[in-house]
Amino acid sequence: MADLSIDFVGIKSPNPFWLASAPPTDKAYNVERAFEAGWGGVVWKTLGEDPAAVNVSSRYSAIYDSYGEVSGFNNIELITDRSLEVNLREIEAVKKSWPDRALVVSLMVPCEEQAWKTIVKEVEKTGADGLELNFGCPHGMPERGMGAAVGQVPEYVEQVARWCKMYCKMPVIVKLTPNITDIRFPARAAKRGGADAVSLINTINSITGIDLDNMVARPIVDGKSTHGGYCGPAVKPIALSMTSEIARDPETMGLPISGIGGISNWRDAAEFISLGAGCVQVCTAAMIYGFRIVEEMKTGLANWMDSKGFETIEDFRGLAVPNTTDWKYLNMNYKVVASIDEDKCIGCGRCYIGCEDTSHQAIDLKPQADGTNKFEIIEEECVGCNLCQITCPVDDCITMERRDVGQPYMNWTQDPRNPHREVTEESTHEA
Repeated sequence: MADLSIDFVGIKSPNPFWLASAPPTDKAYNVERAFEAGWGGVVWKTLGEDPAAVNVSSRYSAIYDSYGEVSGFNNIELITDRSLEVNLREIEAVKKSWPDRALVVSLMVPCEEQAWKTIVKEVEKTGADGLELNFGCPHGMPERGMGAAVGQVPEYVEQVARWCKMYCKMPVIVKLTPNITDIRFPARAAKRGGADAVSLINTINSITGIDLDNMVARPIVDGKSTHGGYCGPAVKPIALSMTSEIARDPETMGLPISGIGGISNWRDAAEFISLGAGCVQVCTAAMIYGFRIVEEMKTGLANWMDSKGFETIEDFRGLAVPNTTDWKYLNMNYKVVASIDEDKCIGCGRCYIGCEDTSHQAIDLKPQADGTNKFEIIEEECVGCNLCQITCPVDDCITMERRDVGQPYMNWTQDPRNPHREVTEESTHEA
């Protein structure tokens, strides 16, 4: 059986599944239930200075898929609305009761050295395993000069990280905001400031929808609304992309990463780990389905690892990073074309409609004598875009098959069709 235990920047836990800083980790009752269910760690909901934040009602909204499942989740909740003293007392008690679980404390205070010095020293007394600096909250707190207002300024990220490393001995994780043009800049700043790791992504600025009867966005607070933080399965592609950017950036390569964003099952977790994450954090899935989902996550990941011959998380962590590159280094001479398995085809025509109306007119529709339709690929017109495969409702009915064009690897920096090509030693390698 695969060993799921991890050591993330000196923080040990029995598995890589941690609950993210959010409502599920706001108090001892929740955290202990999570540990009983099998979670390897938690990041305690963000603490701040007293007096505690005051929240509004209501706080959540959602986007649903065609099956009625939540695909995107929006919240306008702030950091903890309980006193610092109560939180610190509970953190200390929980860590004593569960010494084998990771307990990281999320923090957010004004961008002042004394404020950070005071709170990190208080947290250190609890025996917690580490800190997560919340530089990502996109609503409410930025209006007070905190959260994303710090995370969007690399100089602030570096400065606060340095303060925290100066005044405590715990590992410091910097939580990054996705509401920025280039995620690499704050990640580099965190590393310069001495941070032990980064976690990402925090939530994305969003309005999930409008109540057209009352002309107000959701969630509704006495007839008004505001933008909130978007999370859930819909944000996973963005989170994976940003994770890969940090993992392969020469300036941050090797910087430990805690992956966050739409992780709902073991496969999602494996994808983040393959891009370099040393642990993963979950929020929305736990809020929708409850803490027991971690059992399926652990079992599924372990079974998959066994099937692949991976004994530990480290055996496959980062394996997808070398295969992620810039567009300009992709092979221009690689060619695939679509192939339709007639035995599996149900004749729905979705591939034909998509290709005929919006793509390359590479599928021929042939009416049959019995009133059905047959679809054939026009290979000389097919560019291998995958649209037909994506729209097909039948698994493996349409596959993409490689064609040998008789040409060696050539990327865009080498392509004669590129008027700005620069053939250099770097551009001739298969990136």
